[in-house]
This record gives sequence, structure tokens and C-alpha cells, in this order.
Amino acid sequence: MSTTAVPEVAVTAVDEGFWTRNRKIGVVLLALGVLAAVLFGALATDQHARFTLSETEGGAALEINGTVGAILFGLITAAAGGALLAGVPKRWFALLLGAGLVAFVLSFLCWQVSAAPEGRNFMPLVNVVRGTFILALPLIFGALAGVLCERSGVVNVAIEGQLLMGAFSGALFGSMSGSVWVGLVAAAIGGAFISFLLAVFSIRYLVDQVVMGIVLNLLAVGITGFLYERLMQTDAAKYNSAPRFGNWEIPLLSDIPLIGPALFRGNIFLYLGLLLVLVIHLALFRTRWGLRTRSVGEHPTAADTLGVKVLRLRYRNVILAGLVAGVGGASYTLALYSFTKNMIGGKGFIALAALIFGRWSPTGALLAALFFGFADQLATYLGAIGSSIPSQFLAMLPYLATILAVAGLVGKVRAPAADGKPYIKG
Repeated sequence: MSTTAVPEVAVTAVDEGFWTRNRKIGVVLLALGVLAAVLFGALATDQHARFTLSETEGGAALEINGTVGAILFGLITAAAGGALLAGVPKRWFALLLGAGLVAFVLSFLCWQVSAAPEGRNFMPLVNVVRGTFILALPLIFGALAGVLCERSGVVNVAIEGQLLMGAFSGALFGSMSGSVWVGLVAAAIGGAFISFLLAVFSIRYLVDQVVMGIVLNLLAVGITGFLYERLMQTDAAKYNSAPRFGNWEIPLLSDIPLIGPALFRGNIFLYLGLLLVLVIHLALFRTRWGLRTRSVGEHPTAADTLGVKVLRLRYRNVILAGLVAGVGGASYTLALYSFTKNMIGGKGFIALAALIFGRWSPTGALLAALFFGFADQLATYLGAIGSSIPSQFLAMLPYLATILAVAGLVGKVRAPAADGKPYIKG
């Protein structure tokens, strides 16, 4: 009996080299920690930095000497970076990175709060947490709109336009009707209108989705700007004085220290945003609709072979995304401000960054939106206490945080395989 020798296949392990991504981030954290300990420690004062658990200066507070705190938290950041540079197991990466970044922010705050004028050298944590959620709300709705679109294979660069049209429609129809609920429905329809155009041109006529999104953003700016000048500026009482949703307090839960006043004394947009994150996450990963959506976003040809109506599902999800983003736009004009031209101010693009930073996941998008919301709130707080940092830098802080997060921290991410690729039924 003759036997055929099976050739041996040599398997060579892939050598990532010494300078892995974790070690590179470790070097950055180490440098930031040394910078914080030396620079922030030198600029801080011996005055105590007070972090109050209430909304005012009085009450319970966490106090630390400004110089000691700046140096201590800087050393913690450096230690986290040193651990990553030493090559700790990958399972510790997220914990060490998070601890290092939080310690760096605390070192910075010890410097800023302790150096503030007498009477301002405190940070009301309740207000900071509440402000973070308020400023993150449009980002949460916008990022969820991006999840719905891009998980279906359609790039949604038009989030900015959807938010803007939602804000305008909510203000206009809410003012004319005198009803916040009419304004809310109108805002959702306004966002869906932009999404409908995105769906028709990108799915039916195969227009480049990124180009189409930019065009729709410009269209929304033009329409809302023109009507603002023609209607709202000439008669603000009639067309730009929408009623506002009040805050709804949840008994017992609202009494929880720190978190209670921030999360359980909010308006309908706060509760609706958090609810949508939960619902969309469960629907996307636990239902038949979610399975079909993800299959269409990954491999539409295979999904079509199995009987999924690819184009119909994409149309439906893109329009649904517009409804969600439109409600996010209404969180400006039906809860906080009157409408002004181009009032979204680039938040739609930050929402798109939150989508990528959150790895196309509803819960990831929520955390990313809160990160960017905190950067925005921090800039507001520093301006209020008269920080020595130039106001121009404070204004660009949220956008700078966006660039650093997406370019430096997100690492290698993979969008849905069919994202941005038109599907032509064979």
C-alpha cells in the first residue's frame, strides 16, 4: 500500500513588533502625565479645589489641595502610561487608558479650580453632569440616526441637515400651533424629509452617498436660513416662540446624590434619548429586523438570496433615522433656545464621529456622545469661572476632543462591509 506524504505547512506567528498600538498610546499617556505633574502642578495654587455634590458652593464637597491634586493625578496618568508601555495584557488596555485619561482631566481641573478667583474655586458636579447630558442629547439622537443608516449600508453624512431641519420645523410649527407636541411631530417629519431625499438619491439613483449627504446639509442650511429671514426675523412672536417642554421629576430616583438631579429631573428628550438607545440596541441585536438590517449592511447579495427585501429595508431604515434625528433637533428649539440660522453648528458631524468612536453600536454611540458632551460642558464651565485659557481655545475644545478621540483613541475599526456601496439587484 502506497501512502502519500502530506506536506507540512509552516505557520509563522505575525510579529507586531515592539511598538504596538498599546505601547504607542502608553508613551502618549506617559508624556501627558509628566506634563500634568510638572506644568499643572506648577500653575496650580495651594488653594483647595472643591468639587461639590450639590448645585451650589455649599453642602458636601470633595476637597483637595490644588498643587497636590495636580501632581498626584498627573503621576497616576504617567503610571497608567508606563504600564501600557511595559506591555501589560490586552485585557487591561481599556481600564488603564480610561484611568489615565480620567486622572489627566482631574489634574487639569485641580489646576483650573484652585487657580480660580475666590468664590469661584468650586465645581458643582451636579451641574456638570446635567450639562453633559443636555449637550450630548443632539449627539445621541444624531449618532443613533447614523447607526440605523450605516448598519443598513447607507452612509449618513446628512445628520447635520436632519438635526437642523428638525430644529427649524419644531420651532416653526410649534410656534404656529402653540403646541409642543405638534412641534415635536413636525420636527420628526422635517428630519425624515432630509432622510427621504437621501434615500431616493442614494438608493434609487445611486448618487454617491457622501456627496449627497453634504448637498443635503447645504440644502437644509439654505432652506432654514431663507425661511428664518422671511418669517422668523420679521415676526418672531408668531413664528419663533414655540412653547417648551418642562422637566419631569421621577420621585425617589431624583433624590439619588449626583446622578438623581442630572438624570431624573430632565425633559422628555433626555428620557426619550436614553430609551431609544436601549430599544435600538435590543432591536438591532435581538430581533429578526435587527438580523436583517445587519445582514443587509454586511452582505446585501446574500441577504437578497435569503429573501430579504434589501432596497425596501434600506428605505425604511434611512427614513426612520431621519425621524430620530429630527427629534434630536427639536431638543434645541422645544427645550432650550429659539431658532437661529445654522444653530446646530457642526454637531451633526460630531455625532458622526461619535458613531465611529462608538463602533457603530447604540451603547457605544451613547458613551461617545457623553464624552463629547463633557468636553463641551467643560469648556462652558471654564469660561464661567474666568479661566486663564483663551476663550478661542475653549470654544474649539469639543472639536479638538473629537479629532483626538477619532484619530488617536478609536484605533482600527471596521464599518459594515457594504456601508456606502449601492446595491443593484441582479
